[in-house]
Amino acid sequence: MKLQSLPLARHLGGVVLTCALALPTLAHAQMASGQTLYEQLGGKPAITKVVHDMIVNVAADNRINHFFAKTNIPHLQMELVNQVCEGTGGPCKYTGLSMQQAHKGMKLSTADFNALVEDLQKSMHSNHVPLGLQNQLLAILAPMEPDVVHQ
Repeated sequence: MKLQSLPLARHLGGVVLTCALALPTLAHAQMASGQTLYEQLGGKPAITKVVHDMIVNVAADNRINHFFAKTNIPHLQMELVNQVCEGTGGPCKYTGLSMQQAHKGMKLSTADFNALVEDLQKSMHSNHVPLGLQNQLLAILAPMEPDVVHQ
């Protein structure tokens, strides 16, 4: 299945955005080294690779891929990269919808939310993101669940 031809729902594109929209709380997160999380992750090239691979994982994930249709994948990837970049202290700006707006009327379950998080974890692991940095990113997802599920 080609990524470009995968049916991805326009308004379900927001599910994938879940991960990135959570990141603004980390916008100025820094380690003792003084580096932002953005820098520790490897900047925009590394973030772009993780986001791309997460989208590939979602496309192959039968638990949630059925939600997606008619989404412009390159645009979705660009928005996700901008969100993660900005949220981790990078120079990018995200201008997309809030989590509540993006998921309104979708009736996503906790299992759907968790499946997306697992797809992100797989992407980070396959891209050799250190566990501590993975945890920094994932720690902000749990509080977002109410803005995503059952909307």
